[in-house]
Amino acid sequence: MRINQNRTPLFDAVRKYIDDDVVPFHVPGHKQGRGLRELTDYIGEMTLRMDVNGMEDLDYANNPTGVIMEAQKLMAHAFGADHSYFLVNGTTSGVQTMILSACEPGSRIIIPRNAHKSTIGGIILSGAMPVYIQPEINAELGIAMGVSVDNVKKAIKQNPHAKAVFVINPTYYGMTSDLKSIVRVAHMHGMAVLADEAHGAHMSFHDDFPLTAMEVGADMSAASIHKTGGSLTQSSVLLSRGGLITQDRIKQSLGLTFTSSASYLLMCSLDIARKQLAVNGEELLEETLGIARWARNEINAMDGLYAFGRELIGKDGCADFDETKLGINIKRLGYTGYQVEAMLRERFNIQVEMSDFHNILAIISLGDRREDAAALVSALKELSLVSNMDTPANVVSMPDSLEMIISPRDAFYNAKKSVRLGDAAGEIAGEMVMAYPPGIPVICLGERITSDMVDYIKLLKEQRCQLQGTSDPKVDYIRVLGS
Repeated sequence: MRINQNRTPLFDAVRKYIDDDVVPFHVPGHKQGRGLRELTDYIGEMTLRMDVNGMEDLDYANNPTGVIMEAQKLMAHAFGADHSYFLVNGTTSGVQTMILSACEPGSRIIIPRNAHKSTIGGIILSGAMPVYIQPEINAELGIAMGVSVDNVKKAIKQNPHAKAVFVINPTYYGMTSDLKSIVRVAHMHGMAVLADEAHGAHMSFHDDFPLTAMEVGADMSAASIHKTGGSLTQSSVLLSRGGLITQDRIKQSLGLTFTSSASYLLMCSLDIARKQLAVNGEELLEETLGIARWARNEINAMDGLYAFGRELIGKDGCADFDETKLGINIKRLGYTGYQVEAMLRERFNIQVEMSDFHNILAIISLGDRREDAAALVSALKELSLVSNMDTPANVVSMPDSLEMIISPRDAFYNAKKSVRLGDAAGEIAGEMVMAYPPGIPVICLGERITSDMVDYIKLLKEQRCQLQGTSDPKVDYIRVLGS
């Protein structure tokens, strides 16, 4: 049957509800914005009128049988999946649902150590035990790349009864692993493949992007349509294909964390963003790629800056690269990435996506204009002219950690005490510590804390990096197991 991707069934139903001028004796309590005038006056009455609740003609997100179901079928078709589920708590809820769907208490899941903190939440909820594999590291850039197929094979051999292999596709900085080979190996051993595609929602819609999880036969993926696909913040999609994980299991797992009051604003934005990607995505992404390629070439002509790209393919576990991730290595300027991020905001009114010790990251997406990229290029050129290129910064990478003492779930429920950060080496972590963004834990629950971890966190604090996960907001203290 031919699928008409120009349709927006959910958005159309919400518009009809508004056009019918229904008298609302239902939640939400602001009643189409009349009960929240300050916000209504600022963002507009129509936005608040779209903030509705589940009913027969608008369908129910927890058990869709009408327009939400139709919209999800269109989404699945657009991404080459068998099924899709709208998410209104970001890809975090999708990642947790994938792990809950694939794993049981005590089962093992093979996972890269640079996975997002949401994976640890999923592991705690499921009771699974993570088997960490280290991603390859690019020494020049000081960042994690892909995971090698050989390391995945080794982990599978050592853990033949693991339930799933978890993969990031792509990483925050745009690198992808050889997902096709990983899927083949995992499936040969009866293991599901779960993909965190938080930063890859756009990749299905232009041939110059890396292959997606659904394209190479992975079992489930979660994609942040809001990050690179055009929908509103917090709206994502969960995708599945094949029969290794049943739809009943997925629905039950999703129901554990899914709200009973899903935002129709967020879901309508998913419906419209899907239509735009399916109908006009190739054209829009061609323009997006053009902007990213122009900016990368301009930056690479400057002294002291390196905008890395497709030349990384084939190195350090990088099988392919997403060019819309404009990562810029700035270590030769004599500044840290944190300092450059702050200077761009304070001096040029430009906010980049994230920074680390040696790099900044700008996301080029559907809404960017050539003049926006030109402003960034101009600002970077000005900074490069006043830098101290005689004092390049030493490369600092996040420390390795593979010593998992107890499961994250057991660590979560165990008795804890607070110790000074400087005294924490040798203790077992009772909470996570992560720089955000990107939300990758420096210390995970249940791991042995090392002196390298402590030193790295101290460096992050000196750079005034945003740290999360600890009870102490200043991260002077950390909770460890004990009483």
